[in-house]
Amino acid sequence: MARITMADVAKAAGVSKSTVSQFLNQRYEYMSEETRKKIELEVKRLGYQPNFVARSLKQKRTAMVGVIMANIMHRFSTEVSRAIEDYCNINNVHVILCNADDNPHKEKKYIDMLLLRQVDGLIVFPTGENVETYQKLVDERYPVIFMDRKVTAVDIPAIMVNNKASTYQVIEHFIANQHKRIAILTEPLTISTRKSRLEGYRESMTAHGLTNYQDLIISAPIDSLLAHLEQIFQAEQPPTALLAGNDLVFLEVLKFVKTEQLKIGVDFSLAVFDNLPFADLLDPAITTIAQPSYQMGQQAAKLLLKRINNKNEKITDSIHECELIIRGSSNRYWA
Repeated sequence: MARITMADVAKAAGVSKSTVSQFLNQRYEYMSEETRKKIELEVKRLGYQPNFVARSLKQKRTAMVGVIMANIMHRFSTEVSRAIEDYCNINNVHVILCNADDNPHKEKKYIDMLLLRQVDGLIVFPTGENVETYQKLVDERYPVIFMDRKVTAVDIPAIMVNNKASTYQVIEHFIANQHKRIAILTEPLTISTRKSRLEGYRESMTAHGLTNYQDLIISAPIDSLLAHLEQIFQAEQPPTALLAGNDLVFLEVLKFVKTEQLKIGVDFSLAVFDNLPFADLLDPAITTIAQPSYQMGQQAAKLLLKRINNKNEKITDSIHECELIIRGSSNRYWA
């Protein structure tokens, strides 16, 4: 069978090819409802399928963007990615999701692959290790947005939360409940997010006269966190409060609690820096620092599409505030 063309649709609907093109691109400003319905009817009756390859070549766009996540296992990452996909879907843009596992070699491999596929832009949770590649994107004025993390060596706008202030706030909450031995548990300090959270912890502790905290800082790979928890809780002065740096760290804390038969909220207070959909279902309910992840994802997609449509569009860093949701796991006053 011969391929149905735009000209066939135009002839059947009694309109011009340019009018059919406007319909297919959803440009209805100067099109009557009757004309729209006629074209829509003939598109369906003839089984017309637009030639997306030809359209991409003509428009020099593929209507695709790439999202490179640091670790798809994080709830924050999946919520951000869902928001990006939702926004792009509404705007008829396809999303290719990649998971870099916080591995710079894997990240660069995905960037190169997505560029070969000629995606129109990128949203990246950067490892921070591919500065030369990032700079090349800047030099070529390629549309790219960083998510969650800032890489100061390159001029790429980042969408982040106020990690420092949010951590400062939760440590103050612990101190208000008479805690003095407050531990912070994070993955290695390889990215700006974790560094900023530790900075907020240090500043809050120091501001309240608690300067002896070096042994309470744990920054280590996930698979070694249990050993570190055992070490600090077996010390002569174990922590009475703990801030888990993200949801995966929190799971390690739960493993430790089960193994040692401890009780959160009784043996120590706990807060988690992340969005936990089940936080209020646990006993006790878990205090969390909730990030506006969906809004951040929507903003990233919106700004990226703006940048794609206008490469002169000036985009700056965007800092979002978190919400400290206090629940039973951190409410006990510690004498």
